Amino acid sequence: MSTRYVLIEGGRRDPKGHPVKAWVRGVPVDPKAKEQLLKTAQLPVIHRWLAAMPDVHWGLGATVGSVIPTRKAIIPAAVGVDIGCGMAAMHTTLTASDLPDNLAPLRAAVEKAVPHGRTRHGGRGDKGAFGDAPRRNAKAWEKLKDGYERIVSQHPKLDRNAHPVMQLATLGSGNHFIEICLDEDDDVWFMLHSGSRGVGNRAGVHFIQLAQDDMRRHLHKLPDKDLAYFEEGSEHFDDYWHAVDWAQRYAATNRELMMEAITEAVKQTKLVPAFRAQEEVVNCHHNYVAREHHYGEDVFVTRKGAVRAGAGDLGIIPGSMGARSYIVRGKGNPESFESCSHGAGRVMSRSAAKRAFTLEDHVKATEGVECRKDAGVIDETPGAYKDINAVMEAQSDLVEIVHRLKQLVCVKG
Repeated sequence: MSTRYVLIEGGRRDPKGHPVKAWVRGVPVDPKAKEQLLKTAQLPVIHRWLAAMPDVHWGLGATVGSVIPTRKAIIPAAVGVDIGCGMAAMHTTLTASDLPDNLAPLRAAVEKAVPHGRTRHGGRGDKGAFGDAPRRNAKAWEKLKDGYERIVSQHPKLDRNAHPVMQLATLGSGNHFIEICLDEDDDVWFMLHSGSRGVGNRAGVHFIQLAQDDMRRHLHKLPDKDLAYFEEGSEHFDDYWHAVDWAQRYAATNRELMMEAITEAVKQTKLVPAFRAQEEVVNCHHNYVAREHHYGEDVFVTRKGAVRAGAGDLGIIPGSMGARSYIVRGKGNPESFESCSHGAGRVMSRSAAKRAFTLEDHVKATEGVECRKDAGVIDETPGAYKDINAVMEAQSDLVEIVHRLKQLVCVKG
């Protein structure tokens, strides 16, 4: 299999460090991201090398767009605080000709059906707005509650603020979104991006601190304190593994419930003819850790802003608010540890984007998309992200494109 990666090296790199293979031909890479990758590569628990995806950029805790295989250890800050964050997409029987000329009512219906932004509650049961959401959420929670109770019995400080059952079927904020898209055949898709909400954040922060405390107590020297890790058999390893596995299941369930709510909301508008959903469904994490077998060893693979792309695996690589997104099928490239990018990747920070772009720039960049066109989303404007076409070309040996999606409606968290 031909490969498109390059080796990232730096003058200050520890000669004992592991290689960094990066799929970044034709896309910019921030020097801060390179430095962060090289620090991670110095850890003794790394298996073979790190893989960096074309959307790679500096991140809090660890580099976004990195694939980190570790032997008998997990780095909580690499998994991050939005544990299980990922994408879901659903192919429907609707076509472009079924949609109304004015898409604003569809956007309003979706915004009403799925609480978004910094909401603390979900499934409020407003008359006519959420259908059977409270009942559906309660049924989903029955499958999750035992695992949650086990976690908080050992770590009671995690059971505070909004209870996780109240945030099921809610989107969150930041770069989380819901979109209605058209594919290359003018078929309609629903797509969304979200994770484990407040409970995942609390678990991530809590265990990152415990890992750092453990490293200090055992006098481990690290290239960066955020690279603190739990080794198998250590005091908190099993608790963290259980918590992160549970949060990943919670995140996947959250996306399923939101997709059901979106489908019901669109149907209830009566603005489109009767349709079926679930013609083709993808639900994938891109901030998570899993046990996998690579190069003869069972290891933990942490994908921090990356998607599993094993042979035949379906994944989602979204662009920005004004660019295309892609449904892809993995090629199982072993050198990337069977991974691909999770999106276009930021080319500038949120604060830099707010300084660089005006509201007029944002309106022009999102022309033709029914979405927010106010100052509150300038940090998510398309120009803040890398060129998704260049990102896709850089990883042509990792995935093949199955569908190209262009958004018509975008709801931002």
